[in-house]
Amino acid sequence: MGIGSSITKRITPKITQAAPNLTSGFVREALRRAIEGVGPLPSAETTARRKLEKEDGDVDRAIRETIELHAAYAGAEGFATNLGGLVTAAAALPANITGLALIQCRMISVIASLRGYDLDDQRVRNAILACALGEDAVKKMVKSKKLPAPPMALATAPVHDAALDRTIASEVAASLIGKVAGKRLATTIGRRVPVVGGVVGMSADAWSTWQVGRYAGRELLPRTRR
Repeated sequence: MGIGSSITKRITPKITQAAPNLTSGFVREALRRAIEGVGPLPSAETTARRKLEKEDGDVDRAIRETIELHAAYAGAEGFATNLGGLVTAAAALPANITGLALIQCRMISVIASLRGYDLDDQRVRNAILACALGEDAVKKMVKSKKLPAPPMALATAPVHDAALDRTIASEVAASLIGKVAGKRLATTIGRRVPVVGGVVGMSADAWSTWQVGRYAGRELLPRTRR
């Protein structure tokens, strides 16, 4: 307990200092870039179209391929940003959060496009962010009335509720910090070996992304665009 308490006291202030701008605005920007494309990555709609062509029009197969590919991306990104151990934990935190946010938002956006959703619709964008929270978190938020409904219902609501925009984005930001910071602390306390820390980070990010993708695939049922 002494070691854990000591490390917690040292790492928590660094985490706060390292990600001062991780706000709802950051999450919305990550989602926008994930949907529109960033760097060498094409837009989510273009990616969805190419996946569908590759899989001969089989949507379910295209979704499975999308999840597996993005889980691999997350694993590689997680490994790269976890190699430094405790010494570089605070410095690596923003990169890991940014990467995980982009990868998971992009994956869910591609899935939504494959299912026939309009990615320019703010209701759909809120549903994408809700999916990024994961099934357990969504159930708790719906039960506590922080969220009016699951992602599918958000995406197909009669009207867009602007009040939800900041709430959902803030929850995603908090979730990302919790996942990454918690993983850093667990790795540091339990392993304390930099390379092993990288493997733990790789596994955690890949598994988290795979779970989120599977949830999005189940939750976002097929729609016909008008």
